[in-house]
Amino acid sequence: MATQVDASNTKYNNISWHLRFLKIITCYNFTADHEKSSWRGNMRLEGKTALITGAAGGSQDDLIGFGGAAAWLFSREGANLVLTDIDDDLGEKTAFQIRKSGGEAIFEHLDVTSESGWIQVIDRTVSQFSSLDILVNNAGIGERVLVEDTTLDLWESLSDVNIKGAFLGTKYAAIQMKKNGGGSIVNISSIFGIVGSNRATAYNASKGGIRLFTKSAAIQYAKDGIRVNSVHPGFALTRLTRKGLSDPELLAERVDSVPMGRLGTADDIAYGILYLASDEASFMTGSELVIDGGMIAQ
Repeated sequence: MATQVDASNTKYNNISWHLRFLKIITCYNFTADHEKSSWRGNMRLEGKTALITGAAGGSQDDLIGFGGAAAWLFSREGANLVLTDIDDDLGEKTAFQIRKSGGEAIFEHLDVTSESGWIQVIDRTVSQFSSLDILVNNAGIGERVLVEDTTLDLWESLSDVNIKGAFLGTKYAAIQMKKNGGGSIVNISSIFGIVGSNRATAYNASKGGIRLFTKSAAIQYAKDGIRVNSVHPGFALTRLTRKGLSDPELLAERVDSVPMGRLGTADDIAYGILYLASDEASFMTGSELVIDGGMIAQ
């Protein structure tokens, strides 16, 4: 005899699980749960230097973000790290925790919209570690605002941080990487840099700009041995999304939209970033890596 499933009850249990998971993951970060002794052996980024923007959110006493998760993974895989952000206290704390765990990391203040700031940070990177091999343009901001409610100031601020920041980082990193004989640049976009949404305007435009900018830069720098790829995360639990996802109605809507039936974690995205940064992706450039649980495949 076939067993009937109460779909509404299943949905309720799924959302309840995510609400509980949201509370648990705030106090536990998967990427840092490694003993120092396990960090050596088969290191995918050994001897490489990586600069990650928007990386202050890696402190192990709170929910981490994409940049913070990437920082811990990169360190575990042998990379020297330069973490940047505008949150100096949190950034210094993250770098300290990585060093305490056996990694090599420094923190530098960087407003990604500042051209002079980029020049100084890359100079500091090369001075400290002798090279720059990997850049992760992760810093970004977002707002859910309809077209007619989007002010010019909001449009420009999102464009400045998201696309201008990626442009400046790519420009000055590429200059240094050409001296090294190559490198990898990973630009963090979004699924909403590929498809539209009924709630966001400037955010989607800026993330779509990152996607096409990435492809142009990839073509221009391919002969220099510099790979440029973009990552397109779907809905995920991070430090920045936690507040919004604490609303059960919004959480239910997000979970229901994902075929795999769950939200992503910062680690889900960070592993994709790690792959593109590593030599394992040596024949990938101009690509867009979608990590969204199947959402935009529908």
